[in-house]
Amino acid sequence: MRNIPTNSLPSAAKPSLPAKTGLPLDLTGPHVTPGASAAHRLYQALCEMIVSGLVKPGEPLPPSRTLATQTGFRRNAVVIAYERLIADGFAEATVGSGTFVAARIPARTAEPNKPNVIVETPGQGAFALGCTHIDERAVQRFRAFVGRRMRNFGSEHLHYGDPRGSRELRAAIADHLLSARGLRCDPDQIMLTSGTLHTLRIVLSAILKAGDQVWCEDPGYPAARKTIANCGYGAVGVPVDEQGMRVAKGRIAGPSARAAYVTPSHQFPLGVQMSMQRRLELLDWARRAGAFVLEDDYDSEFRYDGAPLMSLAGIDRLQRVIYLGTFAKTLFPGLRIGYCALPERLIADVTAARAALDRFPGTLMEGAVADMLNSGAFAANLKRVRKLYREARDALAETLEAESDGALSVPVPSQGLHLVARFDRSVDLSVAARAKHAASAEGWLLADTYSRARPLPGFVLGFSGHPVPLLVASAKRLAQESRAALRTANRSARQI
Repeated sequence: MRNIPTNSLPSAAKPSLPAKTGLPLDLTGPHVTPGASAAHRLYQALCEMIVSGLVKPGEPLPPSRTLATQTGFRRNAVVIAYERLIADGFAEATVGSGTFVAARIPARTAEPNKPNVIVETPGQGAFALGCTHIDERAVQRFRAFVGRRMRNFGSEHLHYGDPRGSRELRAAIADHLLSARGLRCDPDQIMLTSGTLHTLRIVLSAILKAGDQVWCEDPGYPAARKTIANCGYGAVGVPVDEQGMRVAKGRIAGPSARAAYVTPSHQFPLGVQMSMQRRLELLDWARRAGAFVLEDDYDSEFRYDGAPLMSLAGIDRLQRVIYLGTFAKTLFPGLRIGYCALPERLIADVTAARAALDRFPGTLMEGAVADMLNSGAFAANLKRVRKLYREARDALAETLEAESDGALSVPVPSQGLHLVARFDRSVDLSVAARAKHAASAEGWLLADTYSRARPLPGFVLGFSGHPVPLLVASAKRLAQESRAALRTANRSARQI
């Protein structure tokens, strides 16, 4: 039997082990919390020793003085560690005999193999969507606003707040929507969220039942379609043409739908603007069906030619339309602040759904964003970056057209932060996939945005937030690889 110090005083018959070698304690391993108190670190080391089987059930633990000498800790720390071992069931104390390892201790399970988790993060190279630029002057103003808000740290951060978010920012957003989109609404109708997909989850849970159908543009925004499906609703693809969503097709594909998700100002991904006739047709369907339209106006602030049509929510006066917006593109994605404007009849239900989901939005950045809106810094930044994005759009479109030698058609969008470059519809979809892979290009394949409609071959390419020289170089490479992939496909077709 190996020698372990006991609680009895050492004698000739029971020699003790030398100090610092009595117990196999590991006080520096991963099971010990760095910087914790001596008593806590000792407790963790003792637990590790016991559950790993280095000492057996029923074996005595050294007296507190002995262990203090071994470890260099104060005796009081040892006493506290022992008391906690006893309280947690790892040790037992017998009056007059000492402290012993408990007769029954939890068995240690085998360490599971760590899963090889691969998390795909969005790319940031040329053509990546969702990248933005913020003017340095706007950064300085925002930094100043954040600093001022932190210096005047208030009690609103110390308790749970309104599930809709701060009234100050909601009022600033209401003013912005009136001036920018002709949408008149009360701050009480605004709710802050962390983005469009978060808004979808909250709103749909308030207005739909499990299994209800939702019209989605086809092609359309894949993330929104996945969110709708993951929430337990039926995402019904409705074809899109040059006038936007084909409402008549929606009536056939999803006759019992209770909601429709659309991007009418700049359809994603095709870039078409929903005609006024289609807008009125969609609103008429919503009124007759008792349904709601979720209008994602994600990039309406970035219009380069002409005036935009009034928003659906503005035409409808927030009766059957729920307006979705975000600061991810107008300021920067890291803010994680989006918002929606609600019909009055939905305020109570949607607010309750928000409170049940995650109580209320974060408060620290709300004041600084309100300051950006109210001071004019937000509008000034938009004006400056709009000019940069126009230049990037033009450079990308011109390079693709010139370098592809007719292989790609590149309609220049009048609005938005991406464009679509298409092959002829007769070209096999694999041609675009091969070209994109060969060019190591970011962005999306146009085919990946379709659900049921026949996909078109091409690319969805972001131009915002990327240096123009990088866009031009990447566009040349993609155009060259597109020509090469098309030549290969044509050769193969002739040989068949």
